[in-house]
Amino acid sequence: MPNTVETFLVALLVIFAVPWSLWRFFRTDYFAPLVVVQILVGILLGPGALGAVYPAYYQAIFTPDVVTALNGIAWWAVMLFVFVAGIELDLKAALDGWRDTAVTAGFALATPFLFGALAAAAILQAPGWLGSDGSYVQGVAGIGMACAVTALPILVLLMERMGIFRQPLGQRLLRYASLDDIAIWAVLALILLDGERIARQAAFLLVFALLAWALRQLMRRVAESDRWYLGLVWLALCSLAADWAGLHFMVGAFLSGCVLESDWFDRRKLDGFREIVLLTIMPVFFLSTGLRTDWSGGGWAVAGVAAMLLVAAVAGKLAGVHIAGRVLGWRSGEAWVIGWMLQTKALIMIIFANVLLDRAIIAPQTFTALLLMAIASTMLTVPMVTPRLARLGQG
Repeated sequence: MPNTVETFLVALLVIFAVPWSLWRFFRTDYFAPLVVVQILVGILLGPGALGAVYPAYYQAIFTPDVVTALNGIAWWAVMLFVFVAGIELDLKAALDGWRDTAVTAGFALATPFLFGALAAAAILQAPGWLGSDGSYVQGVAGIGMACAVTALPILVLLMERMGIFRQPLGQRLLRYASLDDIAIWAVLALILLDGERIARQAAFLLVFALLAWALRQLMRRVAESDRWYLGLVWLALCSLAADWAGLHFMVGAFLSGCVLESDWFDRRKLDGFREIVLLTIMPVFFLSTGLRTDWSGGGWAVAGVAAMLLVAAVAGKLAGVHIAGRVLGWRSGEAWVIGWMLQTKALIMIIFANVLLDRAIIAPQTFTALLLMAIASTMLTVPMVTPRLARLGQG
């Protein structure tokens, strides 16, 4: 009979070996980067797939003690990842060419949010899709924003592989997505505002602002090696305080990174740190996300809602970006490429949906539908963009 440590190591072996083997053997990079394969495998290893077909094996590997240990690693992994994403957000760069950036980012966020909110308004009329602690307005706003999210880290990964990251188009995409990221986390904080804990949340924001100012003064005066340690202490403190205030630890993690300057860290070390987090511990987060999927409402019902949300997200994003292109006078074909690139959702949307599920704003089966939508939209990006990039003479 294996002990908890051995069972935990078996789970880690599965988490790292299975997705990488499938990704390498089937060469899925064109439509599914490794992170997407890891998320898919997480779903397949969850209670709705492996747990339903082979319950004995599922229960033998993913025991309560092992799941608790995996969840702890997953929490820290996503905190580190969101922290680095906050550091790498460059508001100054996002505001370069402010009219182009503001118009495009505004329409690219508002239109899919509207389409997603309309879809959510219909979905949440049926019982079982709204979380136990969520209001109807919170559910509509949360799902609508999930449809509008762009995953900046995956966007960068795809642009690098397409060879457009350093080109003017790639830098424009980076500005649009950066500005939207700031807006998305701000809206999430608003969704999580709680009338019963409003005093705590106000106190958190006030103290955070004061401590952030003091930390920035200190960071300018210490060596880079000390900045890393101070940054991690700051990350843990902000995450704890935000969770205590009811804003969720991921919101605190993002805010902790936003107030730091990327110029304070060696760019190669920062990139390497992000890659190490993605390589070594984020797969555990993907697995823990898969373990949270729920098909109790019926597989076809969940798939149908996922398809409805996918249509709302894609149509809304493309419509918004095409409107921006008309206003700004883009050349033919640019709106299609930009719209599909900004449609990339995996990672950030999954993190966003996890927050909504943790706060019981959405039900587990709604979370599952959002997860499927995020995977499908990300897998569509490269096949839809590649032919148009060639016509534009880029990539």
